Amino acid sequence: MIEVKNLTKYYGDHLAVDNISFTVEDGEILGFLGPNGAGKSTTMNMLTGYISSSSGQALINGVDILEDPIKAKASIGYLPELPPLYQNMTVMGYLNFVYDLKKCKLPRKSHLKEICNLCKITDVSHRIIRHLSKGYRQRVGMAQALVGNPPILILDEPTVGLDPKQIIEIRNLVKKLGKRHTLILSSHILSEIQAVCDRVIIINKGKMAANDTLENLTKSISSINRMIVRLDGKREEVLTAIRRIPGVTSVRADMERENGIYDYEIVMEQDADIRIMLNEMCHEHGWSIYKMASDEMTLEDIFMRITMGEGMPDEAASKKKPVIRLVTPEEQRAQAEAQAEAEAAAGESEEKSDEGGNE
Repeated sequence: MIEVKNLTKYYGDHLAVDNISFTVEDGEILGFLGPNGAGKSTTMNMLTGYISSSSGQALINGVDILEDPIKAKASIGYLPELPPLYQNMTVMGYLNFVYDLKKCKLPRKSHLKEICNLCKITDVSHRIIRHLSKGYRQRVGMAQALVGNPPILILDEPTVGLDPKQIIEIRNLVKKLGKRHTLILSSHILSEIQAVCDRVIIINKGKMAANDTLENLTKSISSINRMIVRLDGKREEVLTAIRRIPGVTSVRADMERENGIYDYEIVMEQDADIRIMLNEMCHEHGWSIYKMASDEMTLEDIFMRITMGEGMPDEAASKKKPVIRLVTPEEQRAQAEAQAEAEAAAGESEEKSDEGGNE
């Protein structure tokens, strides 16, 4: 378990992390997000004891990382954004070095073999690290974090620079590890966080901007209850029928997906659920439903609204948008005449100024 209490970090006069507090429960996978410069890496470095905090506490399984760093760090496996690898060592030589460095008590041979199998680096275990691809080096970095079987793993950008296949492999590994470890995962690939994390913390300008599940964040940011339905049937008849369903506030037809099949965007009252009535309506009219899905916000939508100040309701946002109006031909002529008069007046003023200077 990780407990963060009023954690603060100054670099000179610059406040990098501003009084943040949160808890990560045992067995939880926490996504830790923030734009560049938000204080995300600084927070992770304080949690691992890499740097000290200016004030506040970081407790690792009840142990203060600053008061008893050796005991606290024994519970942590850390993968920084740039894996701490010795390029001239072989993979197995490096893992043996980390094993000794951590004073691991587990059976050496079987433990390191299990880690190599889990990270899928058995085939390259006797190769020199500098000769490995980026993906394999990232896996070796993950393997060193697992040496000693620490209960807590902190992974900073574990998939940076990897190709799509390698990203999927690391993502699956993180899911496996989440069954036995408490994880904090930082990534700029938001779909990755969305796929594996139980909860998300977003930090922005050093402050905690969000701390909740994706479902609750979506509800708190967007007050719109909306769904997308793909139906066959005559477009106007479908629109009329949907409008008659209690709880529907608006409906519009989107593009024709197939011949005679449209997508309909339905906005409902906040707590309305029209799915059963919609099915009954389609059955009565002999229409078929090809798709039915709630129009939920993605993690990218949530992240942008929180960090870029776009969390206002759609109605309020629309009031702030500039109004664009077409200029009529009469207005264009009037503007051109006004501009010509202004240029002529400016020319006369320059001539008088030149005459005064000549005298």
